[in-house]
Amino acid sequence: MNRAAARRAECEHPPQGTFLNVDSIRLHYTDRGVGQPIVLIHGNVVSGDDYDTSGVAEGLLETNRVIIFDRPGFGHSERPRGRVWTATQQAELLHKALKQLGIERPVVVGHSWGAIVALSLAVRHQADAAGLVLLSGYYFWTLRPDVLLVTAGAIPVVGDILRYTISPWLGRLLMPLQKRAMFSPASVTKRFQREYSDAMALRPSQIRATSVDGTLMIPGALGLRRHYADLRMPVLILAGSGDKVVWKRNAERLHAAIPGSTLRIIEGAGHMVHHSDPGQVVEAIQWIAGTAAKLPVAALHESAVSSRAVSEASAQAV
Repeated sequence: MNRAAARRAECEHPPQGTFLNVDSIRLHYTDRGVGQPIVLIHGNVVSGDDYDTSGVAEGLLETNRVIIFDRPGFGHSERPRGRVWTATQQAELLHKALKQLGIERPVVVGHSWGAIVALSLAVRHQADAAGLVLLSGYYFWTLRPDVLLVTAGAIPVVGDILRYTISPWLGRLLMPLQKRAMFSPASVTKRFQREYSDAMALRPSQIRATSVDGTLMIPGALGLRRHYADLRMPVLILAGSGDKVVWKRNAERLHAAIPGSTLRIIEGAGHMVHHSDPGQVVEAIQWIAGTAAKLPVAALHESAVSSRAVSEASAQAV
């Protein structure tokens, strides 16, 4: 029954983009618009079309080229077994995909788990990223009770049995509560209720990706924290004031750790800040894109760039 439900969901929600083979892995992506490229990396539970459902992609397409990937195992992208899909591994895969597509120095945007992937890409390939926008990300180790909930699904064999038997059914029961927690204190938007597919998210293949990524969240943040101060590109950190999934103090700590970064807190928004206030998110991304355009490319190759230089460029962009 679960296999049939997954096939039906995929028939009802066919891929809207194109496929690219990277390291023998079939990645699904969309590439639309013209102008300075913006790469959007989605979080857990959702897929790349989350940026369409939120309205962020639509807003950016007026002025930019927008590239959205389904991360491995999400949406219509493959996630082969036998590899540990850490944030760094996923960042390397997306970096190779960008190279194959000939996309140079995009602004990289990541939401939630995707923010760790965006950070990994920026840390490892600074010269290849013009700027960084991080939405509701998890950047420092904290106690995460939700990790315990997904650990069983990430265990080989045990997880396989669960995701083909009871996990999809439990997911259907818990999904309304999960959505409210993701949006709280804001309400779940009507467009998200209408366009988000529970059936796609609860396919056994995507349950595995969601579970494994959940267990790798803390190691991902631990592995990156020593490199935050090394970032020499324009960085904007955005969080909802009422985020109950990743507390806003995570964003405040990251702002303190990255010299010259900019922090914005959206009052009344929760974890799904790009749904609650897509206009402000679009403006923030365009602001970083404008800031990056005013900085010389050579600055990314230098050992240090003063926060004053970034701040002055940011002021000119405004």
